[in-house]
Amino acid sequence: MKNWMQKLSLLILFFTISQFTFGQKTSSVKGTISDGKLPIEFVDVILKKANDTTKVASFAVTDVSGNFALDNVILGEYQLQFKLIGFKTITQKIKIVDAPVSIGTVVLQSDTNLLHDVVVNSKKKQIQKTDEGFIFNAVSNISQSGGTATDMLKSIPTVAVDAEGGITLRGKSPMILINGKNSAITNMDQIAASSIESIEVISNPTAKYDANAESGIINIKLKKNNQSGINGAAVLGGGFGAKGRFNSSVLLNNKEGKWNFGIGYDNRFAGRTKEIKSDRTNFFIDDEHYIKQHRNDERTEGLQNLKFNIDFSPNENNTFSFEALGNLESQDNDETLYTQVNTSTDEFFSNNKRHSLELERSKVAELAFNYDRKFSDPKKSLNASITSSFNKDKENTDIDTYNYDQYNQQIGDVYLQRTHNYEHENISNAIVNYGLPISEKTMLETGYKGTFRFFKSEFETADMVNGDYVIDPIASNTFDYNEQINAFYGMLNSFSGSAENPKWKYNLGLRAENVSNTGATQTNSDRFTNDYIKFFPSASAQLILASDEFVKIGYSKRINRPDLDQLNPFVDITDVLNPHSGNPYLKPEIIHIAEMSYNKDWNSYSFSTNAFYRNATNTIRPYGELQDDGSVLLMPKNIGSTITYGLETIFSLKPFSFYDANISLTAIQQNIDASNIGADVVKNAFSWYGKIINNFVPWNGGKLQIIGNYNAPLATPQGKRIAIYNVDMGFQQKLGKGNARLGLVVTDMFNTLESGYKNNTALFSANRTNKSDTRALMVTFAYSFKSDFKEKLLENQFSTE
Repeated sequence: MKNWMQKLSLLILFFTISQFTFGQKTSSVKGTISDGKLPIEFVDVILKKANDTTKVASFAVTDVSGNFALDNVILGEYQLQFKLIGFKTITQKIKIVDAPVSIGTVVLQSDTNLLHDVVVNSKKKQIQKTDEGFIFNAVSNISQSGGTATDMLKSIPTVAVDAEGGITLRGKSPMILINGKNSAITNMDQIAASSIESIEVISNPTAKYDANAESGIINIKLKKNNQSGINGAAVLGGGFGAKGRFNSSVLLNNKEGKWNFGIGYDNRFAGRTKEIKSDRTNFFIDDEHYIKQHRNDERTEGLQNLKFNIDFSPNENNTFSFEALGNLESQDNDETLYTQVNTSTDEFFSNNKRHSLELERSKVAELAFNYDRKFSDPKKSLNASITSSFNKDKENTDIDTYNYDQYNQQIGDVYLQRTHNYEHENISNAIVNYGLPISEKTMLETGYKGTFRFFKSEFETADMVNGDYVIDPIASNTFDYNEQINAFYGMLNSFSGSAENPKWKYNLGLRAENVSNTGATQTNSDRFTNDYIKFFPSASAQLILASDEFVKIGYSKRINRPDLDQLNPFVDITDVLNPHSGNPYLKPEIIHIAEMSYNKDWNSYSFSTNAFYRNATNTIRPYGELQDDGSVLLMPKNIGSTITYGLETIFSLKPFSFYDANISLTAIQQNIDASNIGADVVKNAFSWYGKIINNFVPWNGGKLQIIGNYNAPLATPQGKRIAIYNVDMGFQQKLGKGNARLGLVVTDMFNTLESGYKNNTALFSANRTNKSDTRALMVTFAYSFKSDFKEKLLENQFSTE
């Protein structure tokens, strides 16, 4: 009876307390935090009772848009505090009444008096969503330590990378920018992964961006430090695949008062191997009917980058900066190609061994001048930049060919050849962007971008005749290409509802581009000129269902101008039976794109999906044609029109404190009308690819990452590409006080990554597979001194959302 009375008394007490609690009225507080120009994420928003500041009444953290919300707050007087390392703490009094309280936009000031030994440990999301796509923070990826930008892109949701380094987004090659600008660095293997701060994926660009971005834009942002004092970090790594590999990186920075100086150096050296197997049947050629080939490659590659930056801020409103980047790349490729040719009755026709030693040296220099202007009105902005990028590439190849009879006995003398391909390129950009509010709810953005490209390629082939090399005039030429693109854009951004709680967001833009280009060979055998103005509208509407949920629809018109490799008419004869060349008469693709997306966030999960539709005319695709000598010349062509539609999904989850994951899946359907070039072209093609990023924290200071990729077979104009799949693993452990890290990376753990295709046409069928030594093990050691970088070289956070 006594126990029963005690339980009844507790029940009555709990009931009374709950009634008292529920009886109190509550309200909410909302607002936005910025630095005067951009929203600030991860700001701690702390609410304390005015009469007792030792107790926290409510707490929140700002999202990627700088917004925060404190719900179910009991009415009364409070003290509101905003904290983030690197900014001065702000405290203000607030009175909460029945109606929701909006404090508008709070501007935080940078704290230039931070102690040099302060360590920033704010947690960075692996993937940050934006209105135009998402940002992948490179520091969260440890499975590609010691790799290149190509390796890093393999780990990014919705981006597909094949075994040969080909990069696609939604089934097409995206525009790739370096620090938001066009660059002469077009090979992503020229950028070390350790130098990357973040990678932004813009899936459906607005009129603000270059129109030459059919499938979207990938912007690679390189590391830059602006933290006070002298600080730095260093990384040293080594390992092996089929051969040894080595990489290192050093970053140093000094910021004092109005000046900021930074310098960085990284390198990567590796030995690589590759094996290629192919067979082809030429249906209507009796002699060169069955062709079997086997190629072995031994490659040594080196990469070195040197970066330098100076920033000067005479006051809080103006910042001037200068950046310089130098890049040296070398590749020595030793190839041996065996070719066996039989007749239609499967009798011996020819047998040869072709050995080539290809030495490639590339030098890139980039210079950038930037200016940023802040105004008293944080919505108003002005920035301008002038950049210039220079690239010199030299490729020299010595080729020797041995012919054999059916008994594998050498026939005649060795046939000696020599080729070289020298390329000089300069790309310059002049950019001005200006934004100003024209009403309380409407912003106008306008700007200009000029792109100026100069390119010269010299290709020469020489044959050994009587002990001397004699230039072949038919196979030797020069190609000059000049292009100017002057673009102007205007955009209106508006919303309905309140600034703190908008209901709709609207975007309407128009971009005008004047393109003028000329291309010609020295002999004028190929010559073209283009001069045209085109307009590219874009529009979007976003319905915000809740603070963590929205739906968006959009439209844009795009263009896909052929790149230099596609225009260059020179024929590569390294493999005489499978030559390839560009096509100077390509027309640009014109594309209309529609998209609908949905995003939803929960405490431990997030989901986003995008349905897209593209209608393209003058579609550019590689196309192989059988030649009279039995070879197949691969050349890009305008194959007609293509309708593409698909679905792109990203799902992030954190079900446990020690585990989180990111899963992405993209499905694409293509309907191709290529009746202008042949009846045997593939008309319908479905493909899909996906990846999963798993992050584990097995113990304090330890982090494990496992990434799986799968690209299903992809239809090509004349067949299909084989499936591509692999698994990468990375582990990292903190050492000492946390300023040192030890890492272990295993790429392509199960040695499954290979590429290839199967083509079936009316004239020939072909199968080809390429297998590189993609399985490799790397060990890295990293150390930082003084303070960590804003985007830390060593720290790798794993929270996906």
